[in-house]
Amino acid sequence: MTREEMSQKQLKRSAGRRKRLGWAASYLMVLPAILFLLTFTIYPMFNLVHLSLFRGNALNPYKQFVGLENYKNIFFINHEFLPALKNTAYYTLAVVVLLISFAVIFAVWMFKDRRINDVAQTVFFTPHLIAAVSCAFIWSWLYNSNNFGLFNSVLGFFHIAPVRWLDTTETAMNSVIVMNVWKGIGYYALIILSALKAVPPEIYEAAKLDSAPRSTVFFKITLPMLSPQLFMLLVTITTGSFKVFDSIRIMTGGGPGASTTVLTMFIYDYAFQRNNALGIGAAAGVVLMVILILLTLLDFKGLEKKVHYQ
Repeated sequence: MTREEMSQKQLKRSAGRRKRLGWAASYLMVLPAILFLLTFTIYPMFNLVHLSLFRGNALNPYKQFVGLENYKNIFFINHEFLPALKNTAYYTLAVVVLLISFAVIFAVWMFKDRRINDVAQTVFFTPHLIAAVSCAFIWSWLYNSNNFGLFNSVLGFFHIAPVRWLDTTETAMNSVIVMNVWKGIGYYALIILSALKAVPPEIYEAAKLDSAPRSTVFFKITLPMLSPQLFMLLVTITTGSFKVFDSIRIMTGGGPGASTTVLTMFIYDYAFQRNNALGIGAAAGVVLMVILILLTLLDFKGLEKKVHYQ
């Protein structure tokens, strides 16, 4: 074997060694993320399904296997699960529609170069920085049925009878929805605003030269250009709304009656507040997980052709 052949063979070996080291380094770099995913996402999901097949409580390690009995219970026997599912669907639909609509409206309004826009962005974004628990306590005071509540104080100034915002089945859920929309609107409006500023101005100039009406520009240019961000907001707001818990827990506790009881509160109540009902809570958690997975897949599949990436 000549010296050149030996040197080429050594070069190939060193190149192969560097390639293997590169692959090993890559796997080591993603290993913490994989372990985190397995520990805090994959394992809890499988454990949730496992618990849904047993009857027992969180403190007792010995649980009775009941198969699909817990699923039969929540769908056909339990009278609280389906109303909670209905309340969750209503809450989610209202929050998604209102948040996205007002976020687009405020973003378009703040898109113009005006001095007041800097102040408006700060004012709209500030509620997002406040903890949800604090917002719930603040709005509980605003909604207070007595004269101490700000809203009823304003109504009393105009000699209008006070409204029991959180104490009647007709207004309780809508009152919670208003609070959560108020809290999130600034954050989502800034996302839409940043997307608006990324739209090439030449597109609007061409539409202006063609004397296109504002409505046409908005629906044919602005909305299609915003579709990736709107799609992201649709997915995140939908999943977040299905998991709402803290604001409803503080403001209404699920009442009056069960008019504001959502799936997360149902799960919490049965899993941690009732005896030998952990399996029922776990079964409801599995149903919630399946709903979120299906909704996310439907969003990706149904809106795939309507999202326009630049």
